[in-house]
Amino acid sequence: MAEHTPSHASGRTVVLAGATSAAGLAVTRALVAANARVIATGRSNARLQELAGAGAQVELADATSLDEMTALASRLGPVDAVVPLVGGWRGGGGLAGQSDADFAALLPALEAVRATSRAFDDALRISDAGRFAIVSSTAVARPLTGGANYAAVKAASEAWTRAVAQGYAKAAREAGEPLRAASVVLRAKALDPEVLAARIVALWDDDASALNDHVFDLG
Repeated sequence: MAEHTPSHASGRTVVLAGATSAAGLAVTRALVAANARVIATGRSNARLQELAGAGAQVELADATSLDEMTALASRLGPVDAVVPLVGGWRGGGGLAGQSDADFAALLPALEAVRATSRAFDDALRISDAGRFAIVSSTAVARPLTGGANYAAVKAASEAWTRAVAQGYAKAAREAGEPLRAASVVLRAKALDPEVLAARIVALWDDDASALNDHVFDLG
């Protein structure tokens, strides 16, 4: 059992979509230690059990499916953060090596960003401090030939996430209310699950205005 420590994440409800990975486990443990409620989704019951053991409420659901994410959002009600963690990497071989099969294998990461942001849009806007965060790559800023497929998918995910941020800002402005929801990009060169976990826990340390439509380097 993780030891609870004081944190602004305490009491928050966080959805980790596609969380059956080392990153998902690290983020789950950090959030549980911060006294947050974690809902972790995945497509394999067996792989979800480690997350359940770490203190998450687990849900068998496909993060790339708008229908399944919408159904989950309806069951859960209010949430304070959604973090799609579907990932993977394929590359190498220059432009000739950027196969259609590899590109198709990378697309679920973008599909998860689209599905989760759409399904949980209302829930995050209702929260007094909604957070939508994606994990991206420094490859977006400096794409290489051998990773063109990967960089393209990550760039598209970042563009979508920035569009989500613009939507949050526009809604707050039109309602004459302070900005409460934030959509952020977390970029890493080589993802360290523990660094990611600490950054997710810290999403409530700053006001939405300091986070929304920003890119943060995870090192």
